[in-house]
Amino acid sequence: MQATTITATVDFGRDGKQHGFLKLPYSSDRSAWGCIMIPITQVKNGAGPTVLLTGGNHGDEYEGITALFKLANRLEPGQVQGRVIIVPAMNYPAVRNGSRTSPIDKGNMNRSFPGAPAGSMTERIADYFNRYLVPLCDYALDLHSGGKTLDFIPFSAAHRLPDPAQEAACIEGARRFGAPDVVVMFELDSASLYDTAVESQGKVFVTTELGGGGTSRPETIALADRGVHNFLIFAGVTEGDYQLPDTPPRLLDMPDGSCYMMSEHQGLLELCVALGDEVRTGDLVARIHTLERTGQAPAEYRAQRDGIVAGRRHPALIDIGDTFAVLAIEIDA
Repeated sequence: MQATTITATVDFGRDGKQHGFLKLPYSSDRSAWGCIMIPITQVKNGAGPTVLLTGGNHGDEYEGITALFKLANRLEPGQVQGRVIIVPAMNYPAVRNGSRTSPIDKGNMNRSFPGAPAGSMTERIADYFNRYLVPLCDYALDLHSGGKTLDFIPFSAAHRLPDPAQEAACIEGARRFGAPDVVVMFELDSASLYDTAVESQGKVFVTTELGGGGTSRPETIALADRGVHNFLIFAGVTEGDYQLPDTPPRLLDMPDGSCYMMSEHQGLLELCVALGDEVRTGDLVARIHTLERTGQAPAEYRAQRDGIVAGRRHPALIDIGDTFAVLAIEIDA
């Protein structure tokens, strides 16, 4: 496969602290010989594990972006044994645009892996991570929240994996992150995820959902800050005390696709449950009202399983195919 068109201005083998860019050539009407300049920081001190920290995989999810720009400012080589690579705005065009996908090619970074070195701008960024950055790391943390269209109870997450030891390490990393809940996630479309690309290379991978609504709150930013602190300790690249909640996190599971409640109607969403509520099979979860005319009974959606409402749609307008609720079940640790 051909080499990447991205050039890093940091030296990944050099000790010390470096701020720089991943430079991706992009010729546009605004700049004929321009580049997309993705900020990157490396903090390295001798031999040890490498941790890759990413935010802005989706450009409207702000907890990770904020926490990692803060970390890039404060983390110093003397605090590290090994290497920390920080990319706060992974899909930089989307972050600048405040959108889930890139305004250049409409690319969804988390549906673009393994990427392509001569593909779209989003595919080129994905390819660089897949073939150049992920192979450098031992541990990876990708910080997400719900963006403009979803909201979640704050949780860290891992996945079921073919390798039991790798799966256990990922779940332990999610527990050590320090969120109120840990979710073993079932993905509707895992093949092209960044998560899958990292896990397939045998790395310890943890992701999050830290709220949503296309904004951030002081408590979710604080959780992201604490979680990054804890993850670096878990990876063995920094020392210190874990900052954990007073009560151990719940362990939640999403065993299959029935956890996703998806609309078959278009109209106005009336959610009848709140985030964190417990529902039983048959409970009314939502109504969808038509906007076409009055006098029409709403479509009712009832839970197909017992569970906890871990996620919900944020906008009230809804279309066919939109997920409006995500259910998870509590399991024993």
